[in-house]
Formats: sequence, C-alpha cells, structure tokens
Amino acid sequence: MSEGSETPLFSSVNVNNEKREDEDLFASAVQEVSLDPEVNGARDGIEKVNIGNTPTINAGISSPIMEEIATERANNIIITVTEPQKIGEGMSSYVAYRVLSKTNMPIFNKHEFAVHRRFSDFLGLHEKMTEKYLRSGRIIPPAPEKSIVGTTKLKMSSTSSTENANGANTPSSVQSQFVERRRAALERFLNRVAQHPVLCIDPDFRQFLESEADLPKATSTSALSGAGVLRLFNKVGETVNKFTYRMDESDPWFEERSARIEALETCLRRLFGACESLANERRELGVRTHDAARACAALSGADPHAPLSRALSNLADLHEKIEHLRVEQANTDYYVLTEHIKDYLGLIGAIKDVFHERVKVFQNWQHAQMQLTKRRENKAKAELANRPDKIETASQEIIEWEAKVERGQQEFDQISRVIKKEVERWEEARLDELRTTLLRYLDEHMKHQAKSIRYWNAFLPEARAIK
Repeated sequence: MSEGSETPLFSSVNVNNEKREDEDLFASAVQEVSLDPEVNGARDGIEKVNIGNTPTINAGISSPIMEEIATERANNIIITVTEPQKIGEGMSSYVAYRVLSKTNMPIFNKHEFAVHRRFSDFLGLHEKMTEKYLRSGRIIPPAPEKSIVGTTKLKMSSTSSTENANGANTPSSVQSQFVERRRAALERFLNRVAQHPVLCIDPDFRQFLESEADLPKATSTSALSGAGVLRLFNKVGETVNKFTYRMDESDPWFEERSARIEALETCLRRLFGACESLANERRELGVRTHDAARACAALSGADPHAPLSRALSNLADLHEKIEHLRVEQANTDYYVLTEHIKDYLGLIGAIKDVFHERVKVFQNWQHAQMQLTKRRENKAKAELANRPDKIETASQEIIEWEAKVERGQQEFDQISRVIKKEVERWEEARLDELRTTLLRYLDEHMKHQAKSIRYWNAFLPEARAIK
C-alpha cells in the first residue's frame, strides 16, 4: 500500500482505543530508584540510561516502588500501525508498516515519532521480551502468528494486491484482508506492550519505537531457519513436560485461577469458532446479494412493463447497497469481535506459559532439595565410615546446595507474587476492554440495521407504484 493510497477498511481497529487523560508519568517520581534485578529477570546486570535531562532510570525493569508509580498512569503511549507497503517483488519481498507513537513519557526523546518496521521486527521484539521477562513471571502479550501460506501468497502477488480491499473474494481482496488483519494485530500487540508498566520502559521496546534506523534482521524468527526448527523441538519438549509432570499445588489461588483459565479458554474457543463462521456467512450472503442484484438488473431490461421495469432496476440498486452493507457487517463481526476473541486466546496462552514457568522454577527448587538430601546422606555415610576427606567434601557440597535451595525457594515465592499481580492486572484490563469492544460491536451493527431500514423504506414507494 502506498502512502497516498486510501486507508483500508477498519484500518484503525484497536480494542485498546480508550482515550484517557495523559498525565506526567515520571515527574513526581524519585530521581533515581534502586532496582532489584531478581524481581524482573534482569539477572545479567543493570544498565542505566540517561535520556536528555530526564531522571536516571534503570533500563532493565522496575522495583515495586517504580511499578506503583507506573501503574497509576495506564495508557501513556498511543501507537498506531498504518500504511502497509510491499517492498520488492518475489520471495525476497516483504511488507513494511509505519509505526506512529505518541507519548508524554520523558523517558522517550520526543513526544511523537514514526518509524517503519517489517513483520520480522515485531516478532524479534516479542522474542526479546520473552527471553528477558517470561522467567520472572511477566505476561508477554502475544505477537501475531506467522502464516507461511498467507505470506507466500502475498510475496508472489502483485504490489497492487495490497493496495485496496473490496467485498468480493478476489485474490486481490483476500490478500488485502490478510494484510489488514496482520496490521490490526500488530497494532494491538504494540499497544498491549505499551500498557504494561514494566515492558513499556524496556530499552528494546523504546528502540523499536524511536530508532529511525533499520533494526538488525531477526533471522531466528523465520519458521524455516535453524533457530526456528530448534524452537519447534523446544516447544515439543515443553509440551511433553506439561503433560508428564503435575505439580502438587499448595496455593489455593493458583489452583482456582488455573481451573478458571482452562474453562475460559474452552468457552472462548467455541465463541471464536462461532463468530468466525458468522463473519464468513455474512460475506457469503453479500456474494448472494450481489447475484440477486445482477439478476434483477437483467430482468428489468427484459420486462416491457415500464413501472415494473423501473421497480426492478431500483431493486437491483437496493441489493447493491445491501451487498456493501453485508460486507461491512462481516468486517464488524471479524475485526471488532472475532479478532478480539482471538487476541484473548493468545493472552490466555501467555498466562499458561507463565504458570508453566512457575512449575519449572518449582522443579528446579525440588531438584536442589533432593540434591541437598543426597549430600547429607553422603556425609552421614562418610561419618559412619570415619572418612574425614569425604566428610569435608560433603560438608562443602551441603553448604552449596543449601544456598541453591534457599535461592530456589526465593525465586519460587517471587515468581508466584509477580504472577498474581500480573493476572489481577490482566483481569481488570480484560473487563474494560471487553466492555469497550461489545459496546462498539453493538453500535456498529445498530448503524448497519438503521441503514438497511432506510434503504428498504426508500424502495417501498417504487414497489407500491407498480400497477
């Protein structure tokens, strides 16, 4: 899509589009906050960044104090992804998106900035976020799924295929719908990261939004790369581990939330399937309405009765209007409601991922406990055998494993606390977003129904004039 082309239908789809009053985010914060790297996964050292004359802020993540400050200002970055444009031709081509950001956060260099990013850049950002924050219990908003079939068709299509969208299921419109769905999903992904009080100040996220230079190519995100194949094997191993290991849950909060998440996922999957079928049926109904319009137009030219011929011609025009209305209704079903449900299925998957990370931390803790018990048994055997050398070695090992057990318990307690806070924040945001989405969905369909009534009322006099 070229910069001067018409904006695609529903180009600003965003379930996080509430306009809240901007606040001065960090003006009242302390000049420098000492951050605990154990809390948020910044275990490889803490980097401090100075931007202009703003306070010195840790480039990793926040302490509880910083998080409380950040939580008070939700929605300080508004991000819009627009103007998808195909660059190049053939299998080496790609689609670049214009990412426009507006913020009042002094941690950024400017209040408004725009950059161009390709799809692999978004996946690379998600991968970096996951590597840094998943282990600490942070819920990472899911990035749009890769589609090898959709991407290949887009690469092999002509450039004009991405530049407009109409109701008919032509190859051009199908590819335009694919690009629009991906554009809207990328926009929602970035806005969810921007709404997170910790992820929004991450240096990689700030670089993604601000740096006008091209980002290093994220080759590991390719589905056919060596890293992609390795990632697939790791996912298989993770899945096997999830099914083969069951942790004896001692926290009623996690037991109740896990059951609730599973039930919610099941219901959302059923609703997603129903809404997707509804959108497809409306599109098919639009196609059938188009056929009816052509048939009425043909009949109006063949009928010699003037009033009837005129009425049939007007009926053909009416059906053309109704056809476009059906397409709008299908877009509302898909972009406003169905895509929102799909997003939440992805978020539920992200929540299940952090729950599994907690299980892995628990496994490491229990492994350390087992090794400590084994070392103590070895020391007891050495004492019975009166082996001073082995007693000394066992004593040193006991000290090391006691420290590992203590660290394991601390890490388990910490990730449990972080997950609880993350899930509670997600549940609160979920209710607000769902309410906004439903109200928008109902409002759009009420407008569609009002248009339909006006169209039929305008045709009614023509029908009554037939004599």
